[in-house]
Amino acid sequence: MMKSTRHSKIIGNFGEFFVCDALSKSGFEVLRVDHTGLDVIAYNVSNQRRLGITVKSRTRNEGKESDAVNVFSYQKRKDDRQKLLDACKAFSCEPWIAVYVENLNGADLYLTSLSTFDRYHGGKAIETWKMDGESKKKYAEDLDVKHISIELNTSKWKF
Repeated sequence: MMKSTRHSKIIGNFGEFFVCDALSKSGFEVLRVDHTGLDVIAYNVSNQRRLGITVKSRTRNEGKESDAVNVFSYQKRKDDRQKLLDACKAFSCEPWIAVYVENLNGADLYLTSLSTFDRYHGGKAIETWKMDGESKKKYAEDLDVKHISIELNTSKWKF
């Protein structure tokens, strides 16, 4: 798959808008924000929950579909988790994680709370959202991990 020089920015924006779309269709009022550690704020009027969501979006080439997605890094004086927690405190939000991963055949969007994320991952210099078959099966069985799967058909998209 050939990607443009701006693809990382484009896929990042796409993932954030996709999260907004999915939550809006679920009754949330949503706002895409440009704040350190936070990409989307979503408010559910019916239960008065406010979610602060960091979104990680990736495109995987053939053969790399099961590569994990880096969510939090603690390398080189970074503390991405603390950035999310600080932003959520400032905006009175519950910290959540969204992971959007696409490849040539489809895409997956996962959305879960930070506490659910911690049940699967944590305690390393880089915390990841695993995309291997075994991990995806565990996510599918967990009611606290929201998931949307998309099948892509690009048969007539060649230039």
